[in-house]
Amino acid sequence: MTLNRNRSRVREYRVPRARRQRSEQHAERPKRKTHSRELGYMNLYKMNPFSRYIILVVLTATSAFANQTIILSDDGVESLRIQTVETQPGDFRETLFAIGRIEPIPARKSFLSSRIEGRITAIEAFEGDHVTAGQSLVEIESRQPGNPPPRVELHAPMDGMVMRSHTHLGKPISPENELFEIIDLSKVYAVARMPEAQAGQIPLGTQAHIRIAAAPEQDFAGALIRYGSEANPQNGTLDAYFILENPEYKLRPNMRAEFSIAIETKRNVMSVPKSSIQNDGVNQFVFVRDFDLPNAFVKAPVTTGSRNEELVEITGGLFPGDEVVTQGSYALMFAGGNSISLKEALDAAHGHEHNEDGSEMTPEQRRQREAQRQAAQGGGSNSSTVWFLSILSGLLFVLLLLSLFKPRRA
Repeated sequence: MTLNRNRSRVREYRVPRARRQRSEQHAERPKRKTHSRELGYMNLYKMNPFSRYIILVVLTATSAFANQTIILSDDGVESLRIQTVETQPGDFRETLFAIGRIEPIPARKSFLSSRIEGRITAIEAFEGDHVTAGQSLVEIESRQPGNPPPRVELHAPMDGMVMRSHTHLGKPISPENELFEIIDLSKVYAVARMPEAQAGQIPLGTQAHIRIAAAPEQDFAGALIRYGSEANPQNGTLDAYFILENPEYKLRPNMRAEFSIAIETKRNVMSVPKSSIQNDGVNQFVFVRDFDLPNAFVKAPVTTGSRNEELVEITGGLFPGDEVVTQGSYALMFAGGNSISLKEALDAAHGHEHNEDGSEMTPEQRRQREAQRQAAQGGGSNSSTVWFLSILSGLLFVLLLLSLFKPRRA
């Protein structure tokens, strides 16, 4: 009996001592700084499942709604220059993008030379000038004998632009010398560098919209008339020739061109302008005008399909009749300084008060709100009682939260 009592005392003594040693070692270790958010999540996992579920649902729903709805004042809408377009199913033209250049048509190019030897005595056209067929361009004094020697005028063989001139006053010439290069640019080739794999899928006659960097205000349209005779082995492309009308001579050889070549036309497809699509680094979304709240815009995730030079196909996330923001969509991502609260917007829209999170007020909440108003207006003993009860309720609520988040001891 004595031996058992002594062993029991040893255990009673050693256990607290071991605990004190572990406590001292833990105190000597440097404390790790823990963010308040991390502590919150650590405590959440120590709560009972039902309380944890309720809190997570409320936090998630509140955060999601706050992040997805942006409410602006009238001044905010005007300053951001918000514009919308109503989405409706329609035809969508799927296109292939390519780059290329402008080239003259070989059949519309000519050279001017002299059949006699002599020297140039007059020049009436220079590089860049527009000339017409039969117009005098240069005068040549012949080397044939005479007093004075005979002179000959050379005329333009066709309408066009003088692209190159190899003439100077007094320059001696012979029949093998080229004097002028004249090109008719009223029609030109737009040559696209098309990947070989896609060239075989695009038949002759396919239409393309062509943009020229030197003429950004105008869109040109052309039809595919032929492919080049050989592919480029370095980049694996094949030249595709589109013919363009150029009556004002805006297009010049070697200008850079961007092609949007029609591949397929889809029917009954939802699409929005490219400026409407925004990206947060993970998901694509658009801003849709709310049906009930004025100046409210909802962040709507979307899935996209094909694209062309203007539109993006929407395969999911929008419905017919949605008003999608086109101009000002990017600015809405950073809106906030000129925004009004959700409660203010709902109060103005529905004509009665709401909670701060936008939910409908219960009868009990309305009575409390009315009591707070009377307390603020009336004062006196009622005011003191109401304030006391409000403070007491707040303290009880804080204590309840602390008890929920307090970690359990092992």
